[in-house]
Amino acid sequence: MSLLVDKWRPKTLDELAYHEDLSERLRALAQTDFPHTLFYGPSGAGKKTRIMCTLKELFGPGVDKLRIEQRTFLTPSKRKIEINVVQSNYHIELTPSDAGNWDRSVVQEVLKDIAQTQQVDLNAKKRFKVVIINEADLLSRDAQSALRRTMEKFTANLRVILCANSTSRIIGPIRSRCLLLRVGAPSEAEICKVLAYAAKKERLSLPEHVATLLARISQGNLRRALLSLEALHTQDPTFKTVSASHSLLTGTKQSASDLDSVPRPDWEKYAGRAAEKILGEQTPERLLEVRGMLYELLVHCIPAPLIISTISKRLMDRVDEEIKADVVYWAAFYEHRLRLGSKPIFHLEAFCARIMSVYKQHLLGIGFD
Repeated sequence: MSLLVDKWRPKTLDELAYHEDLSERLRALAQTDFPHTLFYGPSGAGKKTRIMCTLKELFGPGVDKLRIEQRTFLTPSKRKIEINVVQSNYHIELTPSDAGNWDRSVVQEVLKDIAQTQQVDLNAKKRFKVVIINEADLLSRDAQSALRRTMEKFTANLRVILCANSTSRIIGPIRSRCLLLRVGAPSEAEICKVLAYAAKKERLSLPEHVATLLARISQGNLRRALLSLEALHTQDPTFKTVSASHSLLTGTKQSASDLDSVPRPDWEKYAGRAAEKILGEQTPERLLEVRGMLYELLVHCIPAPLIISTISKRLMDRVDEEIKADVVYWAAFYEHRLRLGSKPIFHLEAFCARIMSVYKQHLLGIGFD
């Protein structure tokens, strides 16, 4: 039994329900000599779905015949690295950043292997193969430099499609060699439209106010909205526990009861408890306790920027207006530090310590610089 987010995923550009101008542009590009492209935008906006729809426009239904392989790569120090790749006769999809500091070896070997082989299917619409690189913004600078050289050398047989959340960590030479396509987050109305479509396909009676609540809580993440719909339906098949509250009808901020009526991930609740502990007591012992909670989130593969964002939002709901600007400032400051550094726990703990200091100074009525 597949999840809704996979079961009703669009297969062609015509089935995509939002950003129709982008779909038209991709359809036109598929009829030409398709360039190297960089899809970027927030998580859950539909980047990978659009990439797969574009591949189907380029090569036809053959791209749906996928196989998953575990390939072993050898680093210059003779260390073996195993990476899972998904491929068809026309493309290969991989995430080199899973290899950590050895991502350069993965990029070089895969791209050269693909680029030096001709297209096997003589009836294919295009004579090149496509390499999809996920999380391109997490690649090291060495890997990106290797990618740039390969893109220049094997343009005749190879097209590279990069998928990233942001272009800020991608080097200029790669950005200049790619067509940048931004996939923005869908609006609340567009998310409601997709939820209604999925509910209709599943023969569910989805009230409008429930769809609105799910769309608003998802904050532009369509994947999260669909997963929340499925979780809520499993918990309450008739959606009776979610009432049409005043906040939904007037478009104002949700109350705590509205938010609690929708199942949320355990890690998000855990991060919320960490924020409450930060405000509950400002001592070294409490900071050590919060540090343990941060470690717990990190070992469960929750990205550090998402941890800062979640804790900050919970803090913003609970602190006074006078220090909200400080919370936002220090959240942005330490998120920037996260992107420059390599040890997330240092910056997460520094953020929590700074907020504790700011909040303590506010409670004591002392100005903080």
